Amino acid sequence: MLPRRPLAWPAWLLRGAPGAAGSWGRPVGPLARRGCCSAPGTPEVPLTRERYPVRRLPFSTVSKQDLAAFERIVPGGVVTDPEALQAPNVDWLRTLRGCSKVLLRPRTSEEVSHILRHCHERNLAVNPQGGNTGMVGGSVPVFDEIILSTARMNRVLSFHSVSGILVCQAGCVLEELSRYVEERDFIMPLDLGAKGSCHIGGNVATNAGGLRFLRYGSLHGTVLGLEVVLADGTVLDCLTSLRKDNTGYDLKQLFIGSEGTLGIITTVSILCPPKPRAVNVAFLGDGNLHLNVTAEAFSPSLLAALEPHVYEWTAGQQGSVSAEHGVGFRKRDVLGYSKPPGALQLMQQLKALLDPKGILNPYKTLPSQA
Repeated sequence: MLPRRPLAWPAWLLRGAPGAAGSWGRPVGPLARRGCCSAPGTPEVPLTRERYPVRRLPFSTVSKQDLAAFERIVPGGVVTDPEALQAPNVDWLRTLRGCSKVLLRPRTSEEVSHILRHCHERNLAVNPQGGNTGMVGGSVPVFDEIILSTARMNRVLSFHSVSGILVCQAGCVLEELSRYVEERDFIMPLDLGAKGSCHIGGNVATNAGGLRFLRYGSLHGTVLGLEVVLADGTVLDCLTSLRKDNTGYDLKQLFIGSEGTLGIITTVSILCPPKPRAVNVAFLGDGNLHLNVTAEAFSPSLLAALEPHVYEWTAGQQGSVSAEHGVGFRKRDVLGYSKPPGALQLMQQLKALLDPKGILNPYKTLPSQA
């Protein structure tokens, strides 16, 4: 187990959940107001590198040649306007802010593949981003990583009206998918408070649970297949719609809950159950509790006093330090409370195998190196 030391990430500052909204770029409620200069009198969010003890890894910086290459790959999908980049650089809790100068908005898996192939060759770090509704800083850059948004990858590819199998792109908003299948007398197997903003790809990448977990189980069971692009641009097609398949390793399971550190999910095949008469199951059904502590302002001393106690108690109850939003940036150095050293070592080895340059969502999920 790793040394248990107090951290500086304010995981306790959970004042509310994201509300109903659309995907990135729409003039919607909270997400549209999240930027660095969101409203008169709103204090600017400090840069993550100034607030937390983290050092930039030796990645390349984006050049004019890179921008020209991206424009060829995703014509009209390259965002460099500083004002437009404010919101995607800031997390939902407004406690983390990156300084990315480029946001890419592909429409297809092929475009994602070309982007990652270029970034791999140039050693450019990439931050995948869906609806940006997470609470642990997993969806925003820490430094100047390129933001790869799935917002334009929002098409339903197929739906089987007998089996209830839905195949869609990763950028589909959960609420819109729910509406789509409910019109066909089915429901999505998960439901979240952030459903108006979150993307299905982000749900899968963080193994989101939500209100229907007790009834339908986790996404490890309801996700039937995935299409994933790896760090060098390789497209891994595990997009089966089989309910049961015993032909070797179930590779899709590697990417469910991997938070974009092993590959970028581009397409999802998911099993939707028939619409029931009533569904009303809360987080308590899967033992997932949200502890909210409020204060007038961010307090490092209060954080240092609370977090070790909470994590120690949780570990003593054989619990997990993260059961819903993932590990992200804030909780990467407390995995030792929930994972033994051997498991952490294997996770590091798997990351090195699939992403040898470490360009996929760096500074996230895995413990920082000494």
